[in-house]
Amino acid sequence: MTREDGQALIGPRNLIAALVPRDNEGQQFVIYADACSGVPGAPHEATFAAVNRVVARLHPRPEFICFPGDELQGLTADMTALRAQWRHWFDNELAWLDRDAIPLYHTTGNHTTYDAASEVVFREVLADLPRNGPPGQEGLSYWVRRGDLLLVFVNTLWSGLGGEGRVETTWLDRTLTEHADARHKLVIGHHPAFPVNGYSGVYQRELGPEDGRAFWRVLVRHRVLAYVCSHMLAFDVQVHEGVLQVLTAGAGTTHLMPKETEYLHCVQAALDATGLRYQVLDTNGQVREWLSWPLALPPAETWQALPHGEQPAPAFAAVPTDRPTADLIAWQFRGDCTMESAGDAQTLLAGWEPGPGLSPLWIGLLGREQRLGILLSPQAGRSPHLWHGPTFAPGESFTVQVAIHTGMGPGGLLWRRDDNAPWSSLTAAASWGAERLTWPTRWSVGHEREEPTEQPFRGSGLQVAWWSGQVQL
Repeated sequence: MTREDGQALIGPRNLIAALVPRDNEGQQFVIYADACSGVPGAPHEATFAAVNRVVARLHPRPEFICFPGDELQGLTADMTALRAQWRHWFDNELAWLDRDAIPLYHTTGNHTTYDAASEVVFREVLADLPRNGPPGQEGLSYWVRRGDLLLVFVNTLWSGLGGEGRVETTWLDRTLTEHADARHKLVIGHHPAFPVNGYSGVYQRELGPEDGRAFWRVLVRHRVLAYVCSHMLAFDVQVHEGVLQVLTAGAGTTHLMPKETEYLHCVQAALDATGLRYQVLDTNGQVREWLSWPLALPPAETWQALPHGEQPAPAFAAVPTDRPTADLIAWQFRGDCTMESAGDAQTLLAGWEPGPGLSPLWIGLLGREQRLGILLSPQAGRSPHLWHGPTFAPGESFTVQVAIHTGMGPGGLLWRRDDNAPWSSLTAAASWGAERLTWPTRWSVGHEREEPTEQPFRGSGLQVAWWSGQVQL
């Protein structure tokens, strides 16, 4: 395949191996978004082209592409100019893509459907999208069935609901009910439901609280595999009540990205009977992040019990492999909460090094409400970052499992009640996760360390077990 200027776009030496389904009924596809392009010669045209070159190199080619919004710079009151941006985006920037062979599914976005007039243009330009959405949102929200896969595209900023951060749920609930037989269900929209990298702002950075809660309840009730979104200029994954939130917004707007942690990218994914696998590819075609979901852990009753007090941290051996791997470490804590908490920290487990430095890993209860918390301190002299989760009532007999997945970034600090409960990411304001953590050489169970502070667990009957392993793409 060549471009009109004759420069080779792909060739046999620079193909990128796509993840493919591990059965005959699965599907593989690409997700990328937030190019904010469509203006000839503008900076985003070049950055978007760099990501497109990676998508074009994938082999085998994707069966379809999802683009969760913000194709264009947009945000203009001149609808003639907006239509011109769409024309340039399709006729020039996407000229390499055979859209008859590889369907391209869009969602609305704040750069493309920011008022009623721009919604008219969106419907007009993307006239091939299904018109099966809720009343008033035909062509703005829609669903597509591809065999055992249901794709539902929601509009998170319809002018008829009040604009950004709003989402309809009645039609979504009905659509998911009518397609309950689909093996896999993905919902795709523009705004995330949960904050990303600590950047929070209801209605503009994520869904409004009422809409967001109702929306997520629908996803959980129908066992949706993942909500795919964009808007915040990052790649991020988290899980809430067993439903993934996968955010990808790296298709062009590089100048606003946090340079330390984010990069231009696309996401290539495969679905099969075992679940979802994805790889996040930068503009060099390198895998920067990846995940295989759901997680598979042995029953907690088989995990290794840990004695109380200080001890060498258990070691785990890495298995040599040429595939991308991540560490997965899990603990189960059981006990009875104290009837009265003064609010001081109570240690369940601490990982530390001899010397004056803070414990790089601390898991325990915080505050009078006895809230589960994890503190990571990977860098000396810097404040710890806090992840927090559920609370426990005075005197409550509790069982809780905590897991750390080093390949999931800040969303990789997880909790659930027991083996049969769904995983959820703990809440944090960090843009990084356990990938920065150095495995400590000492552990303490039931208190931190004797010097300089103890911070003991003030309840009773504490039992701790742990498991570790590696997960592969």
